Amino acid sequence: MDNGTVTYGPVPVTTGKPGYETPPGTFKVTWKDRNHRSRAFNNAPMPNSVFFNGGIAFHQGSLKAKSHGCVHLSQAAALQFFGTLRVGDAVQVVR
Repeated sequence: MDNGTVTYGPVPVTTGKPGYETPPGTFKVTWKDRNHRSRAFNNAPMPNSVFFNGGIAFHQGSLKAKSHGCVHLSQAAALQFFGTLRVGDAVQVVR
């Protein structure tokens, strides 16, 4: 969104599985990593990661399998969010 106007989306996502639910709320982008790998989950690839709540991120991932708390996006959506969102930007997770 930009000044209340949707500039991209909605897009399909998958979120956290039971026990790893993605936390809802408003957050700030804290950091980004184009080629991130998860230290917590066996070096799992997390391409185009945009982190907003500690280890929680928007990133390219399966749209069929639930995550360990992250928001999985298609490659196109992950590239768009990675290229558009900046550290300090507000992001919202809603149910």
